[in-house]
Amino acid sequence: MSTTGYFSHPDCHKHEMGPGHPECPERLDAIEDWLLATGVKDALDTRAAPLASIGDIELGHDRMMVAAIRGLSDSLGDDINAGGPAYAQIDPDTALNIHSWNAAVRAVGAVLAATDAVMAGELENAFCAVRPPGHHACHNRSMGFCIFNSVAIAAKYALERHGLKRVAVVDFDVHHGNGTEDILSGDERALMVGFFQHPFYPYSGANSHAGNMLNLPVPAYTKGMAVREMIEASWIPRLEEFKPEMIFISAGFDAHRDDDLGQMGLVEQDYAWITQRLKDVARRHSQGRIVSSLEGGYNLNALARSVEAHIRVLADI
Repeated sequence: MSTTGYFSHPDCHKHEMGPGHPECPERLDAIEDWLLATGVKDALDTRAAPLASIGDIELGHDRMMVAAIRGLSDSLGDDINAGGPAYAQIDPDTALNIHSWNAAVRAVGAVLAATDAVMAGELENAFCAVRPPGHHACHNRSMGFCIFNSVAIAAKYALERHGLKRVAVVDFDVHHGNGTEDILSGDERALMVGFFQHPFYPYSGANSHAGNMLNLPVPAYTKGMAVREMIEASWIPRLEEFKPEMIFISAGFDAHRDDDLGQMGLVEQDYAWITQRLKDVARRHSQGRIVSSLEGGYNLNALARSVEAHIRVLADI
């Protein structure tokens, strides 16, 4: 059995963007309840996510953008005290509440702490059950339910703070990780591979020209077997050639056939298969080092089952 860390924090439950928003605190509740009910949680090394430093967040984001989000959060507190609105809108899909700053900073902190623990050999790999998600957050803009890009920041952190020469980011969310591509594009120390439904929000990724980006746009209603064949034919050879010293996963589970925010046809076994293939690559080239962080997944039952399948493979249980 490999030692798998599970990083989360109550602050990540407190961020919410209004009634009926699909990116809701109940997502984490569904995951944790299911992992407890199935006994999977007992096999994990559970750790509390710390707050990331501003300096580390700025590895991925423009200093003025980080300051603007902090200012928006602070002003929201003043507004609420004066009887004002409970939310500050960043874009039509993305808002802050009074707890969002801490949630976003802990989401980054979780992935960085997981990186530290895996690099130190305390854990072989880790899953971060955090929100808000991050892969749409660009260098100078929050968007698409995302405030800070935890995985892109962690990839930079592994390179800059731990001195790794090559890291890979794997994104299997139903939406293109445009923010991660924006932050890592052109950095030859990083390879990003992903599939995503296309054409679909955020309407990017299909025409990327950066040499370190391997995007697989797929049409709506694509099922798991077709995705597996594409991964085997393109992702795996490219990862094997690149020989990453660490693998980061933007683990979105909204390509599941039961998830109404996308129109793809994956099931739990597909996520388990993808995780196993990535684990095989990590064992050959990365000393097994994988850090995975939650992105999308909005059907609560499908999300919980898919995370279980993903973690069972990471933890060999």
